[in-house]
Amino acid sequence: MTDTAAPTAPVYLRPATATDAELDERFAPIFERIAAGNVDRERRREFAHDQVSWLKAAGLGRIRIPVEKGGLGASLEQTFAILAALAEADANVAHVWRNHLAFVEDRLNAPQSAANDRWLDRFLAGEFVGGGWTEAGNGTLAAMATTIRPDGDDYRVTGAKFYATGSLFADWLDVIGRTDDGALLTALVRRDHPGVELVDDWTGFGQQTTASGSANYIDVPADDGDVFPVAERFVYQGHFYQVAILAVLTGIIRAALRDGVTALRARGRNYPQGLDPVPASDPQLLQVIGSVSAHGFAAEAALRQTARELDRLALAHAAGDADERALRVRTSQVATDQAQLVIIDAALDATTTVFDALGASGVSTTTLLDRHWRNARTLASHNPRVYKARILGDWLVNGTDPVPNLFAAGRGGQGN
Repeated sequence: MTDTAAPTAPVYLRPATATDAELDERFAPIFERIAAGNVDRERRREFAHDQVSWLKAAGLGRIRIPVEKGGLGASLEQTFAILAALAEADANVAHVWRNHLAFVEDRLNAPQSAANDRWLDRFLAGEFVGGGWTEAGNGTLAAMATTIRPDGDDYRVTGAKFYATGSLFADWLDVIGRTDDGALLTALVRRDHPGVELVDDWTGFGQQTTASGSANYIDVPADDGDVFPVAERFVYQGHFYQVAILAVLTGIIRAALRDGVTALRARGRNYPQGLDPVPASDPQLLQVIGSVSAHGFAAEAALRQTARELDRLALAHAAGDADERALRVRTSQVATDQAQLVIIDAALDATTTVFDALGASGVSTTTLLDRHWRNARTLASHNPRVYKARILGDWLVNGTDPVPNLFAAGRGGQGN
């Protein structure tokens, strides 16, 4: 999204006050509980309602809200690090939080108002937001069938969406649509309204319990204070959504490493070509595990660097510094694209090559190690990695703006 509008102050953003130790103490025990049931949930395709509830109660949904407003006061770097740690425990549960955290960030960037104060109160009460942007049936932003029409002082939403991640866990759904005169709006609607139909028809071979299927809306009401022009959504929204995926991918690499180490230690015999009869002492197999660990290191470094860029952008917006914000939008876009290339390559390589250390026993459905590759491949398919190296090269060589205008007339804006 291009950065055309000057920052509007005041906003709810404040400099971060949380410490890594505080956040780890709060969330690490819950992540351990979530990890304990991950394989069984994956095998049964069981939605993690209890696990999401634990995280709500612990305050994950308010992690970015300043302490003085009732939140945890975390930076974006800390937030995405926590999301990666959650993904190491369960990549499905981590991905469920992407839309909620993005909408909280949007409201923290917004001007202070009674409507936004109500949203902060909802977040503090544990209310959860799911997604609803991508049109069903290969619809695009440029040819969107979903409508958001004025109805007296409020609005009515009608349409069909797919990739509605987190919807089955949500209290609210964030839906994009057009008015009759073509204005692009987002509306927050109650998930439990009778006009909302959520269908678990996600057919992806990965991320199977993220509630990413269909959502249908028939004449669903939205209050005036819960409807926003898309152009007013926070300027680093696209960056945020992408980095959230990169955080989950980073966690998947760490999970693949963890499970690879456990499986190699448990191997009881080696191939005749092996360099040691004990697999855990075979230098070549140890080299495989070492390589996977390096992929994790690269991914975590790229994730943290990109998140730091977003923190600088958020602070520039909070300060009302239009020039600094414009600069940071572009540096953050470059960092996000570079991190996407690094982290996706690392995730796909790590979740594949880890099997080279394990032999045929590594493909057993008992351990479901294939879930790491399936989940990584599914997440890697969300956004067009194939274009990013070209965009970066064009920026570096020719100075071509790397920031896409996702909502420009005639642009599709939504791939599948």
